[in-house]
Amino acid sequence: MMNDEKGSKTDSMVGNLMGYIDTRIDLIKLDVQMKLKSGFVGLLHAIMLGFAAFMALIFLNIFIGLLLNDLLDSHFWGFGIVTLFYIILLVIFFMGIDKKAFQGIADKTFDNTVYKQDKRNDPL
Repeated sequence: MMNDEKGSKTDSMVGNLMGYIDTRIDLIKLDVQMKLKSGFVGLLHAIMLGFAAFMALIFLNIFIGLLLNDLLDSHFWGFGIVTLFYIILLVIFFMGIDKKAFQGIADKTFDNTVYKQDKRNDPL
């Protein structure tokens, strides 16, 4: 009789423990799914914003080139000036700006994104 009670208590405890483990696994899967979903939405949003910004920049450059062509009464000097501006900008970025400036921006942007402390377990 005593062994049956011990066995049933042990089975009950093992069953509860297995249920707890299954629930924790489900919670982790749900958390990963939510993070993947929000990451995908963020990526899609960034791609669409980047595409819109790229198209606006292209059309702005075409507008400036055509405006300069009209002001200079030329067919090509306006586009040449816009191209020269971007070549100068490329040389400045290639030669003059150190990568450490961009590293600082990246450090500030991505600080505490991957290994941030879980707020649910924070006692404060």
